[in-house]
Amino acid sequence: MDFLLHLDSTAIIVFLTALGAGLSFVAFAVPMLARKEKKQRYKEVIEKKRRALFEQAREQANKPKGKKEETISAAKSIAVFYRLQRLAGEASLSARNLMLRAGIRNPMAPLIYLIARIVLPLFLLGLAALLMAMSGKEISSTTKFITLIGAAGLGFFMPYLLVKNNADKRQQDISLAFPDSLDMMLICVQGGIGIEAAINRIADTVAGHSEALAEELGILCAELGMLNDRKAAFQGFAARVGSGSARTFATAMLQAEQYGTSVSKALRVLAEETRSARMATAEQKAASLPPKLTVPMILFFLPVLFVVILSPAFLKGFTTGK
Repeated sequence: MDFLLHLDSTAIIVFLTALGAGLSFVAFAVPMLARKEKKQRYKEVIEKKRRALFEQAREQANKPKGKKEETISAAKSIAVFYRLQRLAGEASLSARNLMLRAGIRNPMAPLIYLIARIVLPLFLLGLAALLMAMSGKEISSTTKFITLIGAAGLGFFMPYLLVKNNADKRQQDISLAFPDSLDMMLICVQGGIGIEAAINRIADTVAGHSEALAEELGILCAELGMLNDRKAAFQGFAARVGSGSARTFATAMLQAEQYGTSVSKALRVLAEETRSARMATAEQKAASLPPKLTVPMILFFLPVLFVVILSPAFLKGFTTGK
């Protein structure tokens, strides 16, 4: 404390300036480090996918013609899951595609997801019944029924809501960065670079800004290089992303390869359409903002405004009356 008392104003200003410079450097360096981490994670995902495709191709090449596969593959686990999914009554969206859109690529993830939707309602149902039994208070039958149904419903829909929320955020991130990626891809194609090399270069470029899009483009490039069926690679990209622009991109690339049309023209049209769609989405959000702000302003802003305006008059009248 004595040391602080002997400091003059110049020393305090120098200290605060140095502290501000240090904080500015940290604020500048942290996003750069985060970009490096994103790029590192993206490269790990792509390398893992390349190794998986290479191992799959080698196993198919070395597999005897008359020997059947004994281990349970990812396709079989997905087929089993689809049967169980149909019994569970969830036919709105394929859970496997939902997992891929959320960035979950484990082949056993759909089965784990189904088990969670079966076990979690039972667990919450038993927990709710146990808490009501331990409360010691008399609870009506209607309250017990509503509580048990609510606990079971929460346990059933919670895994879906968590995965769906993650998938929507990831799809929104991809939709924001996809038009710029198409523009850069168009520049690469017009410069004489092949579509596979262009996709690989764009994936490296956007890795620091949109990790999700970089992963999907990198996986697409790996599948184009390792798989014999290019149609399956583009359709897999459209299924993983799930947006209309991705499906249009896959269809345009397949038609360009099948009918020999210009890839650069298709990319130019796609870039303009996706940019217009992004602008329309932004305008729609901006137009929906005033109605959304009406209720918060009425509840929180107007009462405070009335207090600020009327308090001086009320206090003046109260003191005058005394």
